[in-house]
Amino acid sequence: MNWRPLLASVLLFGSSVQAHAQIAAEEGRPQVLWQDARPLIGQMAFVAGKVIDVNTAGRITFVNFDSQRPARFTAVIFEKDLTNFPKPPKEMYADKIVRVGGTVSKFKDQPQIVVISPSQIEVLDKMPPTSAPPKTVAPQSKPGEIVVASYNMLNLFDDHDDPYRDDEGTPAKPRPEMQRLADSIRGLNADVIAVEEVENRDYLERFVSVFLPDMGYDHVVLFEGNDTRGIDVGLISRIAVGKVESNRHVTFPGLDGSSRRFNRDVLEVTLLPKDAPPLEVWVVHLKSNAGGREEAEPIRIPEAQQVRRMLDEELADDPDARIIVAGDFNDTWESETIKTIVGPSEGALWSAGSESQDPALVTYNRGEFRTVIDFLLCSPAMARQFVKGSYRNPQGSVESTGSDHNPISATFRMK
Repeated sequence: MNWRPLLASVLLFGSSVQAHAQIAAEEGRPQVLWQDARPLIGQMAFVAGKVIDVNTAGRITFVNFDSQRPARFTAVIFEKDLTNFPKPPKEMYADKIVRVGGTVSKFKDQPQIVVISPSQIEVLDKMPPTSAPPKTVAPQSKPGEIVVASYNMLNLFDDHDDPYRDDEGTPAKPRPEMQRLADSIRGLNADVIAVEEVENRDYLERFVSVFLPDMGYDHVVLFEGNDTRGIDVGLISRIAVGKVESNRHVTFPGLDGSSRRFNRDVLEVTLLPKDAPPLEVWVVHLKSNAGGREEAEPIRIPEAQQVRRMLDEELADDPDARIIVAGDFNDTWESETIKTIVGPSEGALWSAGSESQDPALVTYNRGEFRTVIDFLLCSPAMARQFVKGSYRNPQGSVESTGSDHNPISATFRMK
């Protein structure tokens, strides 16, 4: 049995943990009566009903909601977990209305929730309201086109300490910032968004399900990268996702000849638009100049060189490969970093933002460092698909959009 979802249930539904959470446990989760639990197998949900009896058979205690056997839904408690309960479950739950939270799994073709902690079962005075995630009614791009964007989400961190990352110094992203960020994403209305500064895939999914449930971002991609603080690159998409490749383990030479890895990752995501050839979005987040160029460039430039090597290899195999290298490059257009990734004339990348000539439009919006350091860099074949005049760079601030970066987007023809 895979215990990870069960442990996640305890963390997710534990009331003491959730007391100060930026996203409440029930938000974005289906809440149904026990008769309607079957379609939710494999999902985290809240299932409510009146308990008709609690009995023990062998090493398992069953919290039953109907007399049919096998039961159409049950909450099960294994013997080893009974010590977590202050009283026998029969005394706590028999003949009471309860709401059970956790992962809906399947046993003998019937839905169940495995309960490890009493925090997963809430005793209620009456039947709670039910709800399901809203049906997706996402605004569609013009037929035959897709909008691709990049957005640094500014420390989308959760409330939990990751013991394997130095995330203690980064507080959870405040809920008002998340709401402003979601509002900004709604205004952007992109089909695909490369995202940076996200702590983990689960929280990115939670952000989408709670704040953007009707926007159609059914595909959420993120692999754990190498950043010691725990910020990762990822992608959310309305377009179907195919092969995904992480480069977090790839080694390459540093400026001094030593072996290096990407400080974070370069995530290669293949997208499969309907009735059109696939395209790839490579998501990057290079090191910032926070400690000065003397510290950053020995890290950033070798990474830029490796990205260019990867591009050269793919373009040598397929000169018509449709690739967008998107993200926060933490350097400006005239820098050695960007020049290295863009490459020489043959196979050179083209920036979708090159048609923007307004110096007031920036992608990093904080303080005296306002400048353009986020790009959508297109392979020659992808550049030919660019819809002229479609580049967007809406301006904002942490106070207005929840991020210290402004998003960028562009529209591309798919055929």
